[in-house]
Amino acid sequence: MKPDYFYNNVKTEKAVLVGVHRKDDKENRLKDYLDELEALTTTAGAKTMARLTQNLEYPDPRTFIGEGKLNELETLVKVHEADLVIFDDELSPSQIRNIERVIKEVKILDRSMLILDIFSKNAKTAQAKTQVELAQNQYMLPRLTKMWTHLSKQKGGIGMKGPGETEIETDRRVIRSNITKLKERLELIEKQNTVQRQNRSDKKRVALVGYTNVGKSTIMNLLSNADLLAENKLFATLDSTVRKVVLEDQRYEGVHVPILLSDTVGFIRKLPTLLIESFKSTLAEVVEADALLHVIDVSNSDFENQMMLVKQTLFEIGAKDKPTLLVFNKVDQYMAQHPDTVLTEFEKSWLSKEHAPVVFVSATEKINITGFKQKIVELLNK
Repeated sequence: MKPDYFYNNVKTEKAVLVGVHRKDDKENRLKDYLDELEALTTTAGAKTMARLTQNLEYPDPRTFIGEGKLNELETLVKVHEADLVIFDDELSPSQIRNIERVIKEVKILDRSMLILDIFSKNAKTAQAKTQVELAQNQYMLPRLTKMWTHLSKQKGGIGMKGPGETEIETDRRVIRSNITKLKERLELIEKQNTVQRQNRSDKKRVALVGYTNVGKSTIMNLLSNADLLAENKLFATLDSTVRKVVLEDQRYEGVHVPILLSDTVGFIRKLPTLLIESFKSTLAEVVEADALLHVIDVSNSDFENQMMLVKQTLFEIGAKDKPTLLVFNKVDQYMAQHPDTVLTEFEKSWLSKEHAPVVFVSATEKINITGFKQKIVELLNK
């Protein structure tokens, strides 16, 4: 069973966001981080009322922010009648308890809790639901407090509770049992998926990768004439979707290149490690692909950092050496923001910087889609 805040509430909850500017962070980095946290908060269904920031060399080990800022946070919560406080970092169990002693009767969430909530709401298939539930249970285990005592009702009966055993100890046993069952279920699903992938091994496989909300699903729809959900929200896509696409090699008349194109879950800064572990079976589409289309939202002011994070995640899952086409999406928005940019020069600069093929497109405005398709064909030919 999931804690109460993993369910949709009828009313829109009000949130106060908290972020720490560390010594090594660039000047505007915290604003970008909190902008992303606000987008996550909106995706989860809450409304951001205020932000609280603090410059610290290191977060306070007791309460993450300093005592004075904690009192300021308490005032902000009261003024805005907030229902929850969301920290842009992962909090330790003791930090959550200490903050709760000051900020009473308000839910204290960290970034990982928020992302888990969004994944829970967006999971559609049995595999995604199992992956998310596994990550939630693993996250709960070291953080058990009184808020979890309802879990013990799941597994009752004579002989189930030993003499003097506390409710939290019972909860821990229930969660460990859940984790074991969920891992077994995931292994079974992954075996079935492996067989499916082997059955289609005769075709070239291409996987879309990128930061969340960069337009991967829109590109998938465009190339495959599919009708996948393509919302302007973070983590609109969780499940790996595979579609057959036939590309035409424009250099030779009548030559067609059939491929299997897969759309995968988007990456994000500080994605909980538990989620990466749980979703490794979904990311197998990336690991086993013949080539990758790394989609980048070039209109985002932080796109270079997003690129680096995607590359780091690909390295972690063992897919860093795949032939890759850099797809700079939303070029129409970028040109509106930078009217003096010469696109051909911009493309050359990235080509020399990355030593990889690049293409600039707009999936929504259908700009340079023919050139994009040809770049995919050339990548596969190499």
